[in-house]
Amino acid sequence: MTHDALYALIADDMRAVDAVIRQRLHSDVVLVRQVAEYIVAGGGKRMRPALVLLAAGAMGYRGNQHHELAAVVEFIHTATLLHDDVVDASDLRRGRETANALFGNASSVLVGDFLYSRAFQMMVGVGSMRIMAVLADATNTIAEGEVLQLMNCHNADIDVADYLQVIRFKTAKLFEAAGRIGAIVGAAGEAVETGLANYGTHLGTAFQLVDDVLDYSGEEGETGKHLGDDLAEGKPTLPLIHAMRHGTAEQSACIRRAIEEGGRDQFADVLVAVRATGALDAARAQAEAESAAAIAALDVLPPSIYKDALIQLSSFAVARRY
Repeated sequence: MTHDALYALIADDMRAVDAVIRQRLHSDVVLVRQVAEYIVAGGGKRMRPALVLLAAGAMGYRGNQHHELAAVVEFIHTATLLHDDVVDASDLRRGRETANALFGNASSVLVGDFLYSRAFQMMVGVGSMRIMAVLADATNTIAEGEVLQLMNCHNADIDVADYLQVIRFKTAKLFEAAGRIGAIVGAAGEAVETGLANYGTHLGTAFQLVDDVLDYSGEEGETGKHLGDDLAEGKPTLPLIHAMRHGTAEQSACIRRAIEEGGRDQFADVLVAVRATGALDAARAQAEAESAAAIAALDVLPPSIYKDALIQLSSFAVARRY
């Protein structure tokens, strides 16, 4: 299923979210507008705001607060991207120069702060302490995940549990929050809210696992970033952890050295080891298991076209090539 076909059900809602984003990006400070509009206009899969809309739709919600909240989630996500690219010294995202490469690190960090603070202004406007608590907790957890990932860089002794903890904090937490606030705005009961939150956790985990696979198997023209970026930054992702466990002593030593030293000098040799040990297939299998768990979490929902779309979204997260 294509991205456009997947989002056909919520196309009108997504246009409304885009309108909110454009309105809320306004600032009298020209540089704030320039950087924020550049990063938001860069596209992306918009899976997190789509999750808010679909979860609310599954609850039969017919107001417009979910548009504002979907924009809030996208602003939080965009702020993390701005900060991530500075920390990782990235120069390419979604096939374009990163904001830090174009405008500088200081501008990117400060506009990221603007997006965070604007998101919290918007939350106040919604007027739900419950939703504010969910998003405040999620934002704090994401920051912890970023620090955990930084601590894990160049550490070849990280195990799968440590790796998954970073994913749960850094990536899956905002997916979880998106599912939960969609349920809250739709006045769902506790069981449904928990189910949609669990769906988001598993969906976000599957999404990140596939991202980590694509760092060693994607086409740069499709992924919009350089292959081997994770290795260059010394990040011990699941494909590398698997390859070290199942490779020869020579392969394990090569991967360990590459993680500890960082850079791209050993990327070709690491790629050979990753492919030879079936690490990419193993990581994709883990992503598929997370996708299946996400779909199972939707058992709390009654049948609807929105539930069907959530199931398709979970399948898309694993099957995608970008």
